[in-house]
Amino acid sequence: MSESKLSEIPVGPHKLGGDLPLFILGPCVIESESFIREVAPQIKEIADEVGAPFVFKASYDKANRSSAHSFRGMDCEEGCQLMAEIGKELGVPVTTDIHTEEQAEIAGKYIDILQIPAFLCRQTDLLKAAADTGRVVNVKKGQFLAPWDVSNIAEKLRSFGNPNFFLTERGSSFGYNTLVADMRSIPWMQETGCRVVFDATHSVQRPGGNGTSSGGDGYLAPVLARSAVAAGCDGVFMETHPNPEKALSDGPNQVPLDQLGGVLKKLISIYQLVRS
Repeated sequence: MSESKLSEIPVGPHKLGGDLPLFILGPCVIESESFIREVAPQIKEIADEVGAPFVFKASYDKANRSSAHSFRGMDCEEGCQLMAEIGKELGVPVTTDIHTEEQAEIAGKYIDILQIPAFLCRQTDLLKAAADTGRVVNVKKGQFLAPWDVSNIAEKLRSFGNPNFFLTERGSSFGYNTLVADMRSIPWMQETGCRVVFDATHSVQRPGGNGTSSGGDGYLAPVLARSAVAAGCDGVFMETHPNPEKALSDGPNQVPLDQLGGVLKKLISIYQLVRS
């Protein structure tokens, strides 16, 4: 399916598939209310400086941590309310992930984009609950799926009556504790009639690679992001943190906040060149 035949997805004041790439940016998890309120305005300032339309992201709960002793986060309603407040204050859409039908109902009251985690991408009841909220739905392709397998996910969401959804490529399992990002998956997934976002930071993750936590190669995230934009993706999901070494979740994969502006500027230039 050609780019011109794909429908644009409205996300607050932005569009996925428009003249600029849509960026989904933020830290991995809400480490605390003070932390998230400090980081969000900094990201907006950086995005505004380079003219990057963005959605603020953060997880209220990391439900699939490697270890029982890892930091999780906060209550669903509390976290979603906090994200909604920040979004309203900054004038930006917000997104977070959900893990159960009950969480979908709660998040649907506050959140602009409901994210379905990769491990749960085929959970029919969860997909239906997310679709039923009427919010935009972002489904991350499971590491265990071929790109063309997402057609079944898309068919489910369409059958539930919600056409406002997109898919996110985040790498495929490649042996133990390793992922590989196949850029061919972007046009293949778009052939299902869906907009596709590339998750740059989780694609460089080494799942469980540190024993009780995941490792990763965060310095490669901008490299893969540039490749994905050149391959025609519609947007980029990228986690960022003021000090990744001290992050409470997924630190090895996150882009340092002080490097974010330069990364975004390059990605916008590539996107405009590819679509000119």
